Amino acid sequence: MQPVVETLSGLERRIDLSVSVADVEKEVQAQLKRVGRTAKVPGFRPGKAPIAMLERSHGPSIRYDVINGQVGRAFEAAIDSAKVRVAGAPTLEPKTEGVADDTLAFTATFEVYPEVSVPALDALEITRSESEVGDAEIDRTLNVLRKQRSTFTAVADRAAQDGDRVTLDFAGTIDGVAFDGGKAEDFPFVLGQGRMLPEFEEAAKGVKQGETKVFPLAFPDDYQGKEVAGKTAEFTITVKEVAEPVLPEIDTEFAKSLGQPEGDVEKLKSDVRTNVEREVKARAQAKTKTSVMDALVNAASFDVPKSLVDSDVQNRIVAAREELKQRGVPNPESVPIPPEAFSGESERRVRLGLLVSELVKQNDLQAKPEQVRARIEEFAQNYEDPAQVVSYYLSDRQRRSEIEAIVLEDNVVAFVLSKAKVTDEKVPFEQLMGME
Repeated sequence: MQPVVETLSGLERRIDLSVSVADVEKEVQAQLKRVGRTAKVPGFRPGKAPIAMLERSHGPSIRYDVINGQVGRAFEAAIDSAKVRVAGAPTLEPKTEGVADDTLAFTATFEVYPEVSVPALDALEITRSESEVGDAEIDRTLNVLRKQRSTFTAVADRAAQDGDRVTLDFAGTIDGVAFDGGKAEDFPFVLGQGRMLPEFEEAAKGVKQGETKVFPLAFPDDYQGKEVAGKTAEFTITVKEVAEPVLPEIDTEFAKSLGQPEGDVEKLKSDVRTNVEREVKARAQAKTKTSVMDALVNAASFDVPKSLVDSDVQNRIVAAREELKQRGVPNPESVPIPPEAFSGESERRVRLGLLVSELVKQNDLQAKPEQVRARIEEFAQNYEDPAQVVSYYLSDRQRRSEIEAIVLEDNVVAFVLSKAKVTDEKVPFEQLMGME
């Protein structure tokens, strides 16, 4: 008689499982004999140790593995018979009440995948983003590149302003006492880049070379320096130098500095235009994709397995700790990271993943080999040797699967756009590129 799958609530299910003690012991004895052929036991030649001795040394771990294996097979057989899709790993609890001596019984509690109902696509409202790239946008990009390569010239009788490099001495105290990190000499930074706290930068503006200024500065509660976080310090700054930026001319030398070996200015502008158009296209597509995915997930109403959400939360916590480690935060493993910080986004990700999978299955939207290759070739244009990049991705299964996932999402976006109510939106270049 097949075990019965009991519905608890929502997606949660329960099933009772049992295995024969005799079957367990038969397999345990067989494994002990196999172990005994090679086991090294003090006082005995290999293969000559008594089974009773092997039972004491190896029996508990072998028995544990055998029981787990038999219960696992019983569980798989039961769910195959019941034709249910298990989401996540089951939780097993032993049963003793009403169980015969010759039987080991367990209760398995688990979740199943939901019936995913795809919302009516023709009722979805999607915003499709696009942005124009003209001469003004190319000039704006070239100016950004010029600013990145600017030099600085000292100005003796002008107040510091945004864009200037200020070199100064500073000393800070809290309640009249100096603190670690609160003092420096000949310290340079560029106003407007956000390297210093806003109050510090604001105080440095309008100050000329040789001038001194005293001002209060309130450290934020979440400031990385815990000993000063949430406290107010008094700073004294003395400006040593104010230097204004000098942008390079767009000439042969500038072109060479940007990787144009012949110093061809027109070729440089052409390359910049190509790169900017590619980046604008990618960002506009990403913005459109976000609109599509938001519309899909907001219209969905099915439950999602808690086990899948919890798994995603744990993966995000691991990633967060790795990021802390990369940033040099001490003891990242002990930094408290509350799971609820990720639970909302993880639930959204799981729901969206189930929706996308169902859309792909229903409408044959899998990534085709020619689509994957075309996407790899497009991506490879960002590198000096595109052919080498293409070969690398095509020969590496993991890298290729990453591109396949991107193409699959692109197919879903294109399909939804073909069915939904779409509004085209012109996004200003500066906004799309994050220049505002």
